[in-house]
Amino acid sequence: MKKTGAELAVYALEQIGVKYTFGIPGVHNIELYDELNNSDKIEPILVTHEGGASFMALGVSCTSNSIGTLMIVPAAGTTNAMSGIGEAFLDGIPMLIFSGGTRQDSGRHYQLHQLDQENLVKEITKDFFRISSHKEVIPTIYKAYDIAVSGEPGPVFIEIPMEFQMFKGEIDQLIPYIKSYQNPVFDKENIRKAAKLLFQAKNSGIYVGWGATKAVEYTKRISEILGAPVSTTLQGKASFPADHSLHTGFGFGPNAVPASQKTFKYCDAMLAVGVRFSEIATGSFGVTVPENLIHIDINKEVFDKNYPSKISIQAGATEALKLLAKELEKLSNNKTKDSSALVKLIKEEKRKYSNEWKQKPLEDKVSPGFFFEALTKFTDDDTRFIVDDGKHTYLAAELLPVNRSRHFVSPTDFNCMGFCVPAAIGTKFMNPNSKVVGIVGDGGFLMTGMETLTASTYKKGVVYFVFHDGELGQISQFQKIPLKRKVATIIGNVNIKGIADATGAAYFRMENDVEIEMVIKKAFKEVEKDIPVIVDVNIDYSKKTMMTKGVVKVNLSRFSFREKVRFIGRAVKRHLFDK
Repeated sequence: MKKTGAELAVYALEQIGVKYTFGIPGVHNIELYDELNNSDKIEPILVTHEGGASFMALGVSCTSNSIGTLMIVPAAGTTNAMSGIGEAFLDGIPMLIFSGGTRQDSGRHYQLHQLDQENLVKEITKDFFRISSHKEVIPTIYKAYDIAVSGEPGPVFIEIPMEFQMFKGEIDQLIPYIKSYQNPVFDKENIRKAAKLLFQAKNSGIYVGWGATKAVEYTKRISEILGAPVSTTLQGKASFPADHSLHTGFGFGPNAVPASQKTFKYCDAMLAVGVRFSEIATGSFGVTVPENLIHIDINKEVFDKNYPSKISIQAGATEALKLLAKELEKLSNNKTKDSSALVKLIKEEKRKYSNEWKQKPLEDKVSPGFFFEALTKFTDDDTRFIVDDGKHTYLAAELLPVNRSRHFVSPTDFNCMGFCVPAAIGTKFMNPNSKVVGIVGDGGFLMTGMETLTASTYKKGVVYFVFHDGELGQISQFQKIPLKRKVATIIGNVNIKGIADATGAAYFRMENDVEIEMVIKKAFKEVEKDIPVIVDVNIDYSKKTMMTKGVVKVNLSRFSFREKVRFIGRAVKRHLFDK
């Protein structure tokens, strides 16, 4: 039979379960878009910028079983989308990027958008494919999908030159997709060794990341058998339910909340699952990891990079933890350790820390503690929370309880500002019956806030809380503490309402603590009309998070004595004498 490459590509996308593509049509993918219009399974979504498209695709992959998919033009479309592609690569999130390509059969040079895209994207993708025949289209897309979702997931790039999109070519048949990947086979003896090591420990602890999001059932069982506290990475915040009595919070070192710091202080055996011990999660590598570290991850490259492990197991989290739970049940005779004292300590430390953020209500600002307490009253366990990169990120990490897996999504190792607004839209596409809440700083909002137009156009009701302080809050605070200066971190006086009006969003202003519940209630009522809602929050950033205090402390401690004196002396001098 004869088919165009565009027909073949759309058929393959339907087979692997793609529901939406995000991007902008142009001369080099116009045939792909025309064929998408014929599909009753896939809807092409127009965005305002390809960077927004890549973040929307991340929202799809992070909160559903479908894979986020881009449909972009080569060169300019690719460079615009690279922030989200890079985020997917460093955060381990699957993504497919489809780009048109310049003609390979014309013999011409200096064509529009002619660029070696393979070299351009090789550092931020798992693989790259350029189609060179019609017969390659379907099998290549299936292979790209398998690569994207297997092992440590990530983005894969497929370029389809225009001559294959436009013209028909001979193929044997339309082959269906059959899953061809499997998780690595691991040594069961290591599971038994790990179970014994954990069971014999006096104070075992569990540390989980995004890689453990689908294994919550077994993480809970293991923690209950061992009576072990459970902390999470930032990306994996929702990998263990906050309402579980053994949940402590984000981190376990100097950057962590008090419940984590106190319960992990004497940890003598740690089970780390789906984590990489990366900089943000460890507070600039300030954590102390016990000698008896059991590290489970699908990617063997993460083992022993920053902290040596006693036992490392390359495996999918669900498979490994299911077997580990069974081994621990045998050792314990299905009995759980008495964790009543630990549970009491965690509960008390959480209560005390929460109260630290809720002193006297403010009349001129919005207190983070009162804000997040109120937000939980108007949301439920099925609410999807999407944050950006900034000071609000760590406030949410410390103060917002999330009880369901994959219901909290953040940019992490690539740490890209501008993530929240479009990622929340992608999330809403895949979760239309769930509340979707975006929490974003004014700096991040200014980067991609115009994508709110996409939400209006496609009637996606997302509530965005814009923490508006007029600064790049996290960095300006890092500057102010030691430098008493704020260099290039003061934002212009932006009219958030103007952006809402321009993009068709509803707008509310939250001035102080008295207004918090009233405004949140109005926002969630308005979003029922299937329109985006922007809440302009006059946030108080004066109190520092544990993350901020911990990172400053850790990094200062590493300075030489001479440099420590210089930095502290400079700070004291400026705070005393500079006006």
